[in-house]
Amino acid sequence: MCIPAASWWASAVVESMLRTRPVQHRRDEALGCSRGGLTTKIHLVGEGRRRPLSLLITPGQWGDAPQMIPVLNRIRVPRLGGHPRTRPDHLGGDRAYSSRRNRRYLRRGQIKHTIAEPKNQQANRRRRGSRGGRPTGFDRHRYARRNEVERTFLALKGFRAVATRYEKRAYVFHGTVTLAAFRLRLR
Repeated sequence: MCIPAASWWASAVVESMLRTRPVQHRRDEALGCSRGGLTTKIHLVGEGRRRPLSLLITPGQWGDAPQMIPVLNRIRVPRLGGHPRTRPDHLGGDRAYSSRRNRRYLRRGQIKHTIAEPKNQQANRRRRGSRGGRPTGFDRHRYARRNEVERTFLALKGFRAVATRYEKRAYVFHGTVTLAAFRLRLR
């Protein structure tokens, strides 16, 4: 039986998403207080055109910057003849992902990135003088494309079960989001 390359690739990406366990605050729930209520965060890496590559479910109060490396480590894009691809060509992110730890990880992995530097980090770098290092490279045209991830979230929330999260257990919600991501990849 011959499987078309596009559907084989999409099913293999979703299969790799299903194999990984979500990281949670508690073993059975990924709910946390944020802005006055119990919420859940979906951390996502997408390749554009509303196509998710990897995702992670965490409680609502967990920050974005510490979750960048675990989400990037979950990327597995299968190839027909060889090891799966685990690194993106380029990473774009907003100011929430600007930290020394994240930038060091991206440099060591030789991943090009466009992440805006917040004003306080710029001021601290200037205050330190020559010991503060060089200013980070910034490409405005690539930075403008970061809204593709936001559009992916909007497409995911088009599925009622993802938008409302009626499931209490984290593994059930992780499966729901993974199924919605799989349906997005097949479109």
